[in-house]
Amino acid sequence: MKIEVANESHIKYAQIISDTITESAKVRGTGIAQRSPEYIIQRLQNGNAIIALEGDVFAGFCYIEVWGNKNFVANSGLIVHPDFRNQGLAKKIKKAIFELSKQKFPDAKIFGITTGLAVMKMNYELGYKPVTFSELTDDPDFWKGCQTCKNFDILTRTERKMCLCTGMLHDPKEEKKNAKKINGKAFKRLKEMKQNLFLKKKTK
Repeated sequence: MKIEVANESHIKYAQIISDTITESAKVRGTGIAQRSPEYIIQRLQNGNAIIALEGDVFAGFCYIEVWGNKNFVANSGLIVHPDFRNQGLAKKIKKAIFELSKQKFPDAKIFGITTGLAVMKMNYELGYKPVTFSELTDDPDFWKGCQTCKNFDILTRTERKMCLCTGMLHDPKEEKKNAKKINGKAFKRLKEMKQNLFLKKKTK
């Protein structure tokens, strides 16, 4: 299985990616915004997508959307073809798109909205935290993308404050802050170990 950054050579898969997203929405009966082949092609061309292939056969996909003057990026459209489900592929694609997002947009907050418990679990393991919609991008174009979701009326009735989806956010500043705390604790522990070793030698 090859999992790689998508490019123009993958345009031939745009239709099956779009169809797979649409069919998944029908089967799950939950909120998945539909995406046209033209929309998918744009993500393939700008290198903001991850695609999984088994030889020349489409297996999975996910893409990046940029919002709020690059202050926010969303990992969206995570999909695995039915023939390749229950093999842990979604988790691998999710990790790959997360790493691509951090590489291309190191200062941006990475977010997503989902109704899927499996996706929530993957997000949590990557360091996302559940947040209110007010903490996500206020870019109206992002929320317009929800118009093809069957639950869009809930979003509009609540003035974009809530829906059946859960908002999840990864803040790189928080990640750096936590890393400093961990490194600080490790340094303190190392210092204590050296002091104890010195005291033991001194008492001999």
